[in-house]
Amino acid sequence: MIIKTMPIVRSCSVMECAYNRETACHAGGITVEGPVPLCGTYFRSQRKGGIQETGTVGACKNDGCVYNDSFECTASAIEVSIHYTDRPECDTFTQRRIVKEAWDV
Repeated sequence: MIIKTMPIVRSCSVMECAYNRETACHAGGITVEGPVPLCGTYFRSQRKGGIQETGTVGACKNDGCVYNDSFECTASAIEVSIHYTDRPECDTFTQRRIVKEAWDV
């Protein structure tokens, strides 16, 4: 059996998240949702929870990202912050290039 090491959440600036302690994620495995790469594990709470270790990426549902391979994140680490959506987003998200074939033009 092959066990893949999950990418860590290197930093998370979303302080009100239940899994955030001192700009570090402590969720056992976040889910990045799509089509906007949002942190689906996020929720607001004054009470903090999670694991002792640094949080990891458990799944990525955004198949438009270059790091998504069969819904698994292949980046070595990700960063999360709030942008225009008022929800935490994966800052490591990189849009997959769509290559048009000559006959598609």
